[in-house]
Amino acid sequence: MFLNICFIMMFFLLFNSLMMFFVGLYFLLMNLSYFIEFNILSMNSSSIVMTLILDWMSLMFLSVVMFISSFVIFYSKYYMEGDLMLNRFICLVLMFVLSMILLIVSPNLISILLGWDGLGLVSYCLVIYYQNIKSFNAGLLTVLSNRIGDVFLLMSIAWMMNFGSWSYIFYLDFMNLNVEMLYVMVFVLLASFTKSAQIPFSSWLPAAMAAPTPVSSLVHSSTLVTAGVYLLIRFENLFKNNNKIICWFLMISLLTMFMSGLNANFEFDLKKIIALSTLSQLGLMMSILFLGFSKLAFFHLLTHALFKALLFMCAGIYIHNLNNFQDIRFMGSLSFQMPLVSVCFNFANLSLCGFPFLSGFYSKDLILEVVMFKDYNIFVVFMFLISTLFTVMYTFRLIYFSMFNSFMMLPFNSLKESNLSSWMLNKSLFGLMIMVIFMGSVFSWLLFPIPLMIFLPFYFKIMPVIIIITGVILSKNFFLLKLNTNFMKLYFLKMFLSMMWFLPIISTSGLIKYFLLPSSNLSLNVDQEWTEYFVGRGVFKLLKIYSSWLDLLFFYLNSILNLFFIIILIWCYVFILL
Repeated sequence: MFLNICFIMMFFLLFNSLMMFFVGLYFLLMNLSYFIEFNILSMNSSSIVMTLILDWMSLMFLSVVMFISSFVIFYSKYYMEGDLMLNRFICLVLMFVLSMILLIVSPNLISILLGWDGLGLVSYCLVIYYQNIKSFNAGLLTVLSNRIGDVFLLMSIAWMMNFGSWSYIFYLDFMNLNVEMLYVMVFVLLASFTKSAQIPFSSWLPAAMAAPTPVSSLVHSSTLVTAGVYLLIRFENLFKNNNKIICWFLMISLLTMFMSGLNANFEFDLKKIIALSTLSQLGLMMSILFLGFSKLAFFHLLTHALFKALLFMCAGIYIHNLNNFQDIRFMGSLSFQMPLVSVCFNFANLSLCGFPFLSGFYSKDLILEVVMFKDYNIFVVFMFLISTLFTVMYTFRLIYFSMFNSFMMLPFNSLKESNLSSWMLNKSLFGLMIMVIFMGSVFSWLLFPIPLMIFLPFYFKIMPVIIIITGVILSKNFFLLKLNTNFMKLYFLKMFLSMMWFLPIISTSGLIKYFLLPSSNLSLNVDQEWTEYFVGRGVFKLLKIYSSWLDLLFFYLNSILNLFFIIILIWCYVFILL
């Protein structure tokens, strides 16, 4: 029965995805935007209205989200087949997708908050799905980091009460001219930074890898982390002319891209490497968005969702067959053991680093060419190029460890694709594999109807290819051989680079350290010393002494009274005798 429900939801989402794609294509060609309003409640002159926006951007994004979700649900059925709570898991995934759909089609900050909070709550439930201490801590870090973004969004809703409606999309042009809406801009930017895990909120994204792999493939491709980027694309007009503030946020997004790419070259956990690559790509989207190219950011958002979902699903099959080992140093020769999954994994990896004519190439190459074409300062161009180089380095480092390295895990292993479960898992990769190969060129033709002709010098034009070749050479000769063996002398620097510039420590114990130390000293020096001596044990000693005195007093009084009664009885006896 439940198998049928899984297949029903898969085909339902897949059908809706195809329908949304063709409707979005029609809207794009005809340049249409529809607003659908539902009057939920009317009372006197007040009314509660639910508004939905349907334009080419929301419909294309809905198509990609539903397409990935359909294959993730099919993948989850066989990946989690031994789980007793599979029914609950699929329901949580569907609630997650529903929250993202609500966020995509909402032009109203209140309904956006419903989807935004739904993503945060359901992501917490999914991160703590494996009930252990690591998952609980990761879930707590995730939900508290996202709660900061919810607070900023609530503050922007409160500030929007200066206008007649919370439908921000009707006021974007006016907000751009209004100085007071500077606060809304800052609140929305900070909310988006928390959801998309930019510095200093980056620590929750690798921690969220405690969730099951199907959740990771959905969260890190098209739903949770892309919500902040999508919201900023919608609010693009709001910060288009505020250059001073945008420069600071551009700097933060560039540093996020640089930091995550550098950290991924020192990481050995397979899922964390892919999570850090997500963080790097989010920094890339944010950076190009702040430079004023929202369509390019959206283009890379769509292509990244496709190859990142495929990358996580392939990594999940590796982990599933390796008895839940995630250390890439134990892997090797996987292309001989699982050739079909390895082909999909390599295609997704090459698309991530911008290999020519895969889907990631069309967006990343265009972004690099635009950055080199415009007259930005050398720091911005250098950060884009060096971050792309880091992407190529950790991509080929991952390919080397998983494909070309010797297998160092088990002498007798059971890595095979012949059983039914593995074959059904492999079938879930085919649809995304086709998308990774073809959809980059399709989206580039659709989203940019006028061909972009960017004239650059020859060396600038072939710069992406030069970066790929340089990254392959460096990943083999620099990071693989030298730094990972001879770098132990510089232990602090290695820990600094491999722990996201100590952001996980700062975000957890660093935030509460200076509050806990004074309270600990107060507890030791006051509550457990003088206060304990005078108030706790002191009062007890006094009461004990006073009670012993009262006991003696009552003893003596009792003795005296007894003697007095005896004397009275004697006198009474004497009087009776007389």
